[in-house]
Amino acid sequence: MDKLLVHGGTSLSGSINISGSKNASLPILAAALLTDQQVVIERVPDVSDTNYMLQILSALGCEVERYSGTVKITAAEIRPEAPYEIVRKMRASICVMGPLVARLGRASVSIPGGCVIGDRPIDLHLKGLQAIGANIDTEGGNILIEAKEGLKGQEVDLSGKHGPTVLGTDNLLMAAVLTEGITVIESAACEPEVVDLANFLISMGAKIEGAGTRRITIQGVTSLGGTHHTVIPDRIEAGTFMVAGAIASRSGITLNRIRQDQLTGATEKLTEAGHLVKFNRTGDSVTVTQGDSPSGCSITTAPHPGFPTDMQAQFTAMFATTPGISVIEDTIFPQRFMHCAELTRMGADISVDNGTAVVHGINQLSAAPVMASDLRASAALVLAGLKAKGTTEINRLYHIDRGYEMIDEKLLQLGAKVERTRGSV
Repeated sequence: MDKLLVHGGTSLSGSINISGSKNASLPILAAALLTDQQVVIERVPDVSDTNYMLQILSALGCEVERYSGTVKITAAEIRPEAPYEIVRKMRASICVMGPLVARLGRASVSIPGGCVIGDRPIDLHLKGLQAIGANIDTEGGNILIEAKEGLKGQEVDLSGKHGPTVLGTDNLLMAAVLTEGITVIESAACEPEVVDLANFLISMGAKIEGAGTRRITIQGVTSLGGTHHTVIPDRIEAGTFMVAGAIASRSGITLNRIRQDQLTGATEKLTEAGHLVKFNRTGDSVTVTQGDSPSGCSITTAPHPGFPTDMQAQFTAMFATTPGISVIEDTIFPQRFMHCAELTRMGADISVDNGTAVVHGINQLSAAPVMASDLRASAALVLAGLKAKGTTEINRLYHIDRGYEMIDEKLLQLGAKVERTRGSV
């Protein structure tokens, strides 16, 4: 099993390119099931989550070709059963439900796996599909979905306990594009990844209005065609490396292939904490430099356009050595603080209670063997290791490989001293 050794104390410099968005790629790949014509998708990151999704599409009968970040998919003859042995590895595999039931009138999808970061129910996914006419049952760990009389457009409210559901919005959006009549999604997720999926579907011939707002309207069509699409940049990867610059770069690091409008949450908090963030004129490149007098601040996660829950772990790592007191509240996944125990092993002063972490910044972290518990927690441990004294050994590296393309190579490109080795956990 791979592990990453991070030798702390080196100042970062230079530039890297940010990969295509993992969270946008997954539903877009699933949406290829909606047409029997070829779709071409560029800048699909080479991470384990996208690899699993392509394996699922192949198992469903798609012809899949991949090379240099470009994926070609033809779903001419497909099956409605998504296999457990692949689906169990990734929660986002649930987004094949919508396109399968829309295209074939039925689907059988195993209840999926993925990161264990608290309660992540799929009830809103099922609620949305039921609202437009799908019958749903469970049997032997599988979700069985049928629309014997076809799907019919309806107004559907997807509001949930912790805010809108991104994948639930994706699922209903994909099902609705081939549904008779008009479907209106109220309390829809507004994330850029939802907008990217909508743009992909529109390029296939779908009729969608309002993506990026809380109300999306879809006029169903009888069929969709092939298309060529480029995935948006990964705003979470970009935010993670922005934090790396704030933690460990006295001269600044530059991130290319980004979108300024998708990084407002990270930008505002880095600036508030005293670090330097400078975008170029076109907003597709940013340079981040460690501030001379950083200070702690407070963060509360919220649905887009608020501060993303996928960035709170990385900021917690930064605050661990930021003077003063910082407070991080996660309103979306209140249990998503497993990284704090590992940071404490490195000497961090963090207390967690009821979905809130209070961080007292210290001068220096000490390297220690640590365990990655989920995708973003593993990124936080890498960031902490950049600043720690000694060599931090990060185990269970497969978590970070789910969503960061060649993170060790990019860190090396910026001058970090890291190495991937084989080890046992």
